[in-house]
Amino acid sequence: MPTDLADRLDALLPQTQCTRCGFAACRPYAEALANGTADIDRCPPGGDAGAAALAGLLGCAAKPVDPAFGVEAAPAIAVIDETACIGCTKCIQACPVDAILGASKRMHAIITAECTGCELCIAPCPVDCITMQPISASLLARNAVLARAAHARLRYEARGKRLARDATERETRRAGTRADEAAPPPPITRSAVLEAIARGKARRMAGNGSGAGGA
Repeated sequence: MPTDLADRLDALLPQTQCTRCGFAACRPYAEALANGTADIDRCPPGGDAGAAALAGLLGCAAKPVDPAFGVEAAPAIAVIDETACIGCTKCIQACPVDAILGASKRMHAIITAECTGCELCIAPCPVDCITMQPISASLLARNAVLARAAHARLRYEARGKRLARDATERETRRAGTRADEAAPPPPITRSAVLEAIARGKARRMAGNGSGAGGA
C-alpha cells in the first residue's frame, strides 16, 4: 500500500470518524482510496468539496457524494439534555474521540471543542437526550476545518491507545486471577497439623473450664 499517498489522503478527510463511508474510521478509508479499492464519493461530512479534493490528489474525475452513504450537511456538534440524561455511559463508549465527560449514573456533558459531529452517540442513548446543533460559523473556514480535523485525528489515535492499554491491563488481571485459581494449595506440614490439634484442645479445655465454673 502506498503509505505516503494514504497519509496525504487522510489529511484531506474531515476526521469525524463517523463510519458512514463503510470503514471503521477515516484512516482505513484513506488506505482503501490509496489502494484503489474505494471511491472518492463516500464521505458525507467532507461533502462534494472534500470529494473534489480527493479527486485532485488521485488525479481522477470529481464526483458528488453518493447519497447511499449519507447526505452532506452543515457541520454540527452533539448536545446532551442534562435534565434527561440517566448516566448510562453508552454515549461515552460510542464516542470515537473521548469528547464526552461523565460517569455511571451521573450526568454527562459534551466537550464542545472536541466533538467531531460524528453522531455515533445518538443511537445508543436509551432516553434520546442527545441532539445535534450547528457549530459556530467561525469554525467553517477552510483553515479552521483542517485544524479541527488534525486535532480530531490526534484525539482518535489517543483513544485507540487508551483502549488498547485498558484491554492489556484487563487481560493481565484476568491472567493473574486464573493463575491464582490454578495454583495448588500450599502443602500441609506436620507442624501445621500439630498446631491445629493444639488449638483445638485449648478451645475444648477452655470450654470445659467455663462450663465447670458455671456449674
